Amino acid sequence: MGLTITEKIIRDHTGLSDIHPGMLVNAKIDIALGNDITAPIAIREFIDAGGEKVFDAERVIFVLDHFTPNKDIASAEQCKYIREFALKQKLTHFFEGGNCGVEHALLPEKGLVLPGDLVIGADSHTCTYGALGAFATGVGSTDLAAVMLTGELWFKVPATMKFILYGSLQKWVGGKDIILHIIGQIGVDGALYKAMEFAGEAVASLSMADRFTIANMAIEAGGKNGIFAPDEKTERYVKDKAKRNYQFYHSDDDAFYASVTEIDVSQLEPQVALPHLPSNVKGVSELSSICIDQAYIGSCTNGRIEDLRQAADVLKGRKAHPYVRLIIVPATPEVFRQALREGLIEIFLEAGGIVSPPTCGACLGGHMGILARGEKAIATTNRNFVGRMGHPESEVYLSNPAVAAASAVAGRIVHPDSL
Repeated sequence: MGLTITEKIIRDHTGLSDIHPGMLVNAKIDIALGNDITAPIAIREFIDAGGEKVFDAERVIFVLDHFTPNKDIASAEQCKYIREFALKQKLTHFFEGGNCGVEHALLPEKGLVLPGDLVIGADSHTCTYGALGAFATGVGSTDLAAVMLTGELWFKVPATMKFILYGSLQKWVGGKDIILHIIGQIGVDGALYKAMEFAGEAVASLSMADRFTIANMAIEAGGKNGIFAPDEKTERYVKDKAKRNYQFYHSDDDAFYASVTEIDVSQLEPQVALPHLPSNVKGVSELSSICIDQAYIGSCTNGRIEDLRQAADVLKGRKAHPYVRLIIVPATPEVFRQALREGLIEIFLEAGGIVSPPTCGACLGGHMGILARGEKAIATTNRNFVGRMGHPESEVYLSNPAVAAASAVAGRIVHPDSL
């Protein structure tokens, strides 16, 4: 029996000759990531365990992106604690301030996570890096501490669910709509502790941004990881960014899959997840009666330059509805610069938008876009649980950037072609 791409990557990080789903293994870690919420706990556990030096100062990475720029004294103290530790450990990759971006957009952009890597992060959306053909998964802060100490972590090898995508996407439909459709079909626990492998002819047409979006939201179906086999687009993306060697893995033809699902993406219209689950999905054409108070375009899911271009295509020459707050957050400083060079920032400002520095803030209800009681937001983020972006009696609707931009103009959830 052959192996899936996920199984091969895990196997080659264990030194074992063979593995199978359900097997417990100890694996070497290529990259260990923490942020300003999760890293302080890991640092304290590292110190309490007697740690003096991290296993590799080039492979432990801290990104201060959630409550930064610091929103209050508590967040400032958190960042100060991490900064002092990073300086003491002489970490090669420590990001805050003007060089900081949303972690899951920043690390691929910097060439720090690569095809064939085994990556753990104390953040559930670490699964984003599967778009590159890496095994990447979120862990707890104490697991991060263990990796900081040893460079290794144990895993249960996940079984793999395969999703075969075929057909041609309609205009205004992309990776966000594909993954929302899948989550709507299988539910928020439909892939619990399983690898979600995406394949098929339609994958070739997906941009890397679309692939990042799909892999990013694997966790919203309960997945251990999401993953794509690397191809020519992957090679073009990583070859000039990579800071070290990388390896392309592919699943064997006779690999075992827990399930195989085929999806005709040509049948999809833009999808929207209604409160309060990412699985509560409907087509945008069913939702035109829902008025909104805020439209948020950004996050580790949809804050890349391709996402901003899509939003700008809709917003150019238009104004946001006078009762809608339009917030745009480029995911990294480089995305911000590119948006400036292309004139996208001017389009957003002319539309009445607020452009924020890179931050995760509003996505998790931290700052820079909090919702009041009874308010409704359409957002390009990944979660819409009760209270996710603010008051427990607010509502979050998840969509792609074009739908969020069009809805900002209309003041209600609409298809971009309806403007």
